[in-house]
Amino acid sequence: MNRARSVRFRLLLIAILPMFVILPAIVGGLIYQWDLRFDRLLASKVGGDLKVAGQYMNQLLVNDRATLAAIADSQSFHGVISQGVNKNAELGSLLASKAQGGSLDFIALLDSNGRLLASSEPASPAELDLDWSVIEKALKGASSVEVGVVSRDDLMEISPKLAARAEVIRPHNARNPVDSAQSEKRGLMIQAATPVALPNNQVGVLIAGTLLNHNTEFIKQITDLVYRDKALRTGATGIASIFLGDTRISTNALLAGGNPASGTRVSSEVAEAVLGQGKTWQARAYVVNDWYIAGYMPILNGRGVPIGMLFVGFLEEPFTTARRNSIGAIVFGCLLVAVITVPLFLYIARGVFKPLERMDQAIGRVKAGDRSARSGAGASNDEIGRVASHLDQLLCQLEEKERQLVAWNEELNSRVEERTAGLALANRRLEETTQHLIVTEKLATIGEIAAGIAHEINNPLAVMQGNLELLRDSIREPEGQRFGEEIDLIEDQIGRISTIVSKLLQFSKPSEYSGHSELLEPATLMLETLPLIQHLIKRHPVKIEENFLSTRLVTGNRGELQQILVNLMINAIYVMQKGGTLGLATLDVDDVHGHPGVALRVSDTGSGIPQDILVRIFEPFFTTKHRQGTGLGLSISQMLANRYGGSLSVERTGLTGTVIELWMPEAADDELH
Repeated sequence: MNRARSVRFRLLLIAILPMFVILPAIVGGLIYQWDLRFDRLLASKVGGDLKVAGQYMNQLLVNDRATLAAIADSQSFHGVISQGVNKNAELGSLLASKAQGGSLDFIALLDSNGRLLASSEPASPAELDLDWSVIEKALKGASSVEVGVVSRDDLMEISPKLAARAEVIRPHNARNPVDSAQSEKRGLMIQAATPVALPNNQVGVLIAGTLLNHNTEFIKQITDLVYRDKALRTGATGIASIFLGDTRISTNALLAGGNPASGTRVSSEVAEAVLGQGKTWQARAYVVNDWYIAGYMPILNGRGVPIGMLFVGFLEEPFTTARRNSIGAIVFGCLLVAVITVPLFLYIARGVFKPLERMDQAIGRVKAGDRSARSGAGASNDEIGRVASHLDQLLCQLEEKERQLVAWNEELNSRVEERTAGLALANRRLEETTQHLIVTEKLATIGEIAAGIAHEINNPLAVMQGNLELLRDSIREPEGQRFGEEIDLIEDQIGRISTIVSKLLQFSKPSEYSGHSELLEPATLMLETLPLIQHLIKRHPVKIEENFLSTRLVTGNRGELQQILVNLMINAIYVMQKGGTLGLATLDVDDVHGHPGVALRVSDTGSGIPQDILVRIFEPFFTTKHRQGTGLGLSISQMLANRYGGSLSVERTGLTGTVIELWMPEAADDELH
């Protein structure tokens, strides 16, 4: 016995497969989905942190502008400038006091020409050449604030102390020692300006700035706001940084020696995304000396151009450890469940496959010829015991049924022989009926034509009879020659009768013309076929529409080709019981292989052929005329067309009617001569 098909083996698979294949696959899939969601949560977390940091920075800009506007509107400021702006010492002391109270690095008062009137920094020169857009806006009467890059020269003019504080030394870089020796001397500053009214109706500008280089208080505020107590439950460390360009100018991240990581640069990938494309970047990144879940957002100047970056991130390692521990616990739990359940299941399954094996052995002995074999496994009262008991009963009945089957087999053989003889007789009768149907179809067509001819003959005979009466009367008169016209008419009618009878014989007895092919002009062939169905045309309100465009000749038996056309015309008239247009057309057409030929088309204005009927119209014995047809017309017509190398097909069908095409190859050159 094939062990792979045994119940024991399958029960073992049932026990092992869920525990060691399906369950691990499900758990693995869930862990994979959980891992992806865990990464998305971390990305969402750092995205939220970055948003909070950005909002705090925007709030700081708003606060600086509000602080500067409050100073410009304060009574003490207006009291000092009302005494004259030449008292620089008193005004400078006031501005220094206001700057310190408003957490501003400097405040300065400029006239409309940019000349320094007073400053919180006593070392500032009399002329400040600051190209700040906020100053231009203030001169136009609008208060504004923005983040901008201040050159070292401008910082020196404002305050040498600010210039010294702004300088950021890049740490030594073994990969690029030339680059690492450089320092960033520019400053990233929050710039605010507001218009003020000076004595003598003059307009001045009050400006202020907060330098972000080495601004540890700003970084501390962001870190406390974003990563406050228990914000990171895994013990991860959160850091924040401000970048001027790609250089970190203020941060709480530390180098290996414990020094701040100011001066380190961001990777080119992040710089391109944030500074080059102005996008927010969130992903796992190596920051200074460890891996962090990091987020970078651009800091834009007043014109919307990225000039720096705001960074927040937290250490990845605690989250990685927690994730590893969780996955390990899940895997250990799955193994524990498998170790407990598999032996228990096998013990329970033993009570199933043992009785089944005994039943299988009993059936094997019966197949080998031992009809007395029994399973003996029906002692238990469960479902398998009852099945075993029923099996033994069936085996007992098997011997009796076998004897009956032998007798029935002999009886069945005799009946099969009788039925075989009857089927042979029925087959012969079917062949005779088929031949009879073929003859019937042809006779039916001839019958319709004969009826038409009889009708056509009656009309000329009536004319002949009338004119003969006149002829008899005129013969008695001396002027009998006056009736020559009537005599000619009689002769014409007699010729017409001769033509109709000749065409009838040509169509009704094609066997007499079999093998006799002649050159035929397609349009003439169709016109000569019309008299054969004239009786049907007169019986139905059908209009004939002719469109003969062919110039080529074809070769074939006139009677057989007319038989095809008659079938097509009769079918077309049949579907137009309430009237319509019978279209007859010829056209020079090449077949799909490029062989020249002529298409003889018969069209109707009926309701078209349904798709389920269209695929069967050329099948022998298939008809929609019920008792009026045998279903052999189109199949015989197709056979005749194929005999001359032509084809019969449905060129088009639809709600506006059907077009049937008889394509015949053009007569060969030797036949034309």
